Formats: sequence, C-alpha cells, structure tokens
Amino acid sequence: MLSLHTNAAALSAQNSITRTQGSLSTSQTRLSTGFRINSAMDDAAGLQIATRLKAQTSGMAVAMRNTQNSISMLQTGEGALDETTNILMRMKDLATQAADGSSTANDQTAMQKEFDSLTSELSNIMTNTKFGGTALLTSGTGKLATAVDFQIGAGSTEKMSGDVSTELTQVHTDLAAASLLYDGATGVASAGGTEISGATAAAGATAANATIDKLATAIDTVGALRSKLGAISNRLDHVYNNLSNISTNTKAATGRIMDTDFAAESSNMTSSQMLLQAGTAMLKQSNSTSSLVMSLLQ
Repeated sequence: MLSLHTNAAALSAQNSITRTQGSLSTSQTRLSTGFRINSAMDDAAGLQIATRLKAQTSGMAVAMRNTQNSISMLQTGEGALDETTNILMRMKDLATQAADGSSTANDQTAMQKEFDSLTSELSNIMTNTKFGGTALLTSGTGKLATAVDFQIGAGSTEKMSGDVSTELTQVHTDLAAASLLYDGATGVASAGGTEISGATAAAGATAANATIDKLATAIDTVGALRSKLGAISNRLDHVYNNLSNISTNTKAATGRIMDTDFAAESSNMTSSQMLLQAGTAMLKQSNSTSSLVMSLLQ
C-alpha cells in the first residue's frame, strides 16, 4: 500500500540499521579493549564467574609472595645456625686439644680465652639474627620461638604452621650446658669460663673432656633445628610451585571467558559494516517511495 503517513519499508530499514549499529559498536569496543565482556550487559553470568576467578588469582599472587618472603626468613635463620655450627666445631676442637695430656695449664688458659670469645659470638648470633627488624632465634621472644602461621592461599583457611619452638629451646639449653657463660637472651656473654681450663692441667683436661660431649650434643641439636627449618622451606617451595600452576590455569580460564577472539570479532565487525552500508542504501530507496504517491496526483 502506498501511503504518505506510514512508510513500512523505511521503518524496517531504520530498525535494521539501529541493530546493526549496536552490533558494530560492540565489535569495535571488544576489538579496541581486547575484552569480550566490557560490561555486565555483554555476559552477566560470565562476568560474575570471571570476577570470582580474578579475585582468586589476585589472592594467590600475594600468597606466592608470602611463601618467598617466608623462605627468605627461614633461610636467614638457617644461615645463622650454619655459622653457629662452625663456631661449635671450633669450640669442640679446642676442647679436644685441651683434654690432651700434652696441654699445659697455660695452654688451656689460652684456649679458654678463645673459647670465651666464641661463646660471646654464639650469644650475639642467637640474639641479633633478625629478619625485617625482628629477632628470629632469641630465647623466648624470637620469631621462631613460637609457631609461625604462613598464609599460603587466597582463602582464610589456607594456612600452614611451622613450629620449631621445641628445637630452638633445646638449642639454647644445650648451648648453655656446653658453655656456662652463654647468654641467648641478651647476647652479652660473660668472660672467664672454666669449660676447658682449671687450676691445674689435669683439672682442665677433665673439664675439657666433659665439654667435648656437651659440644657434640649441641652440634647435633643445632643440626636438628637446621633440618626442620630446611624441611619447612622445602614445603613452602612446593606450595609456591603449586600456587604458580593453579594461578596459570585460573588465568587461562579467566581469559577464555573475558578475552576477545580477534578473528571472530573482526569477521563480525566486517559483516556489521556491510549490513550497515546495505541498510543505509535501502533506507534511501525506501524514502523515495513517497514520490510515487505524488506521481499518482499528477
């Protein structure tokens, strides 16, 4: 029907152009941002899932940094204990030498002075080894004197406990037994012990002989503490590797939801551009229909 008031063809063409413009705008937005979902209107369910996945990967990234910081802290303590072992071995060597019958009282006195100096350094290491300004090995108050909870995941329940308090307490006990002037609380050891010396060479040899076993026990105790610190560090390293794997796969899942398929979206944009050109041409043609009515009135 020819009508001046209603041009159905033009209205249909306009509607088609509007829809095509919307599709073209969506394609251009996706291609410019690289995301398939740029607002909740694009995919409400997909956006919710992707947001939850992003929150998980963000939390895991922080947890991965936590594990590395924790490993560094434990390695700091373990490194200090390594030097402690070296000192104890030297002290044991001195005790072994002092226990020999060829050593005189004067020899033992000289060895005792070095023994006392090493005791002072033991006290210093055990009290002043710090990580981030916090003492690690101090008796009773050090970071490792109580159980440490490591946050190893994005959830509140994803924690790992590392407890070396028993081993650390035993280390302080055995160090104090092997060196009577040891002070693992203040780090200030007294001078003038009698662990490997005495009023006579025989008395000094007897004391040194007893000290040998005490130092051997202390070395074993320090080794046990180092072993446990190493085991916790290894576990944290495995945690890091697992988090890395989970994070990689979670990011891939987020990308499948959020990211634009450039090949498909480029095709959609080209199609929309062609439809827009065709629709514009048809709108022009439909608008010329009203001129037919005027020809009937001539």
